[in-house]
Amino acid sequence: MTEQGTRTTPSDMDDLTRAAQAAGPQDGEKPPEGEKPPEGEETPGLWWPPRWMTDTGDRIALLIWFASHIGFLIYMYLAGPGRTTDPFLNRLTRWDAENFIAIAEYGYDGPPGMQDSGKLPAFFPGMAILIKALKPVIHDGRLITVLISLVASAVVAVALSRLAESYRAGSGRYAVAALFLSPFAAFLYTGYSEALFLALAIPAWLLARQGRWEDAGMCAALATAVRISGLFLAFGILVMYLIARNGLRAPGGVRRAPWLLLPGVPIVLYTVYQWTRTGDWLAYNTVQAQYWGRHPVLPWEALLNTWNRAAGEPTLTVAYYEEIIAAVVLVGLAVVLGIRRRWPELAYITPQVLSFLVLSEFYLSVGRASLTWFPLWIAIGVVGMRRPWVWYVTLGVMIPVMAINVGNFTTGAWIG
Repeated sequence: MTEQGTRTTPSDMDDLTRAAQAAGPQDGEKPPEGEKPPEGEETPGLWWPPRWMTDTGDRIALLIWFASHIGFLIYMYLAGPGRTTDPFLNRLTRWDAENFIAIAEYGYDGPPGMQDSGKLPAFFPGMAILIKALKPVIHDGRLITVLISLVASAVVAVALSRLAESYRAGSGRYAVAALFLSPFAAFLYTGYSEALFLALAIPAWLLARQGRWEDAGMCAALATAVRISGLFLAFGILVMYLIARNGLRAPGGVRRAPWLLLPGVPIVLYTVYQWTRTGDWLAYNTVQAQYWGRHPVLPWEALLNTWNRAAGEPTLTVAYYEEIIAAVVLVGLAVVLGIRRRWPELAYITPQVLSFLVLSEFYLSVGRASLTWFPLWIAIGVVGMRRPWVWYVTLGVMIPVMAINVGNFTTGAWIG
């Protein structure tokens, strides 16, 4: 016997059938034979066929990427008068960009007469190799670095949008906007390696979430060739593999495990290469300690050293305060991930907590590294979608800081 309040009429059944047909196949279901999959889901592949021409999320991500670059150029232009007369490309290729170009053109010995050429082993070869590969086509190394970041950041926008959507539908656009409007976003627009790293790291993470472990391992290996953070990425993917149902516990899952060791190969090759040059198996660590104070200290010691540097170096006071704030955000992110039992994400973030806050004499490049904390931008995207007021407050804080940092960086002041 059916109660009046729950009786289903033929008309209701028709409505339910039409709703089910509109909704398409559920998770894990295949569309009926001969029926075209929903738009944007033609294949399970990540890059082919390309979805950006038909997928609304991809188009919005690319629109954010384009608009943010226009905004960056406006900020850079407005900051220039009275502060710098440097040519356009020089404003975008300061410090590390110059080192990548030097490695691409002269190797790790650097150009003749280069001061502090001994610091070059601190830069992994991925970015320099790409510059060298493009040199026969584009002769200006400065232009190459900027174009690499331009193209790579477009890939980042689409990949981050798709990754965020895999966590919570509707959060992709918020995550992308949070990244490209973040306080240190200037490094995504200039000749640095952050955009290239993220263009490999985020797809690697997304592929791992799809259970495509071989492809994830290859992407993570390429990311490791660009930045040491690729090892942290590989650790996070390994944890994901160990706890995933389609990972180690899946039939034949053990055979996939060696693919997740691929990210270690670039490290081994680079270590051997630097040993043949310097005779030092730990050349990377030696240079980091010599030029940037990267050696173990007590956590509060690094904090006090950073605070004292902020007071003692007036030109870098704001930069050091930003480093401290970024360190607080990093610790807070790790705590939240632990509370929510996001073990793969925590495995990716925790080594960075140790690297920046314990294995360094003072906080250095913590703010810049925040660009690579994609779990943070996804979290902001999810919260922004669910609680718009938090989203607007976050943007209200980040955008002015980003504008100031763009002006400072492009006129010759260090940030992050």
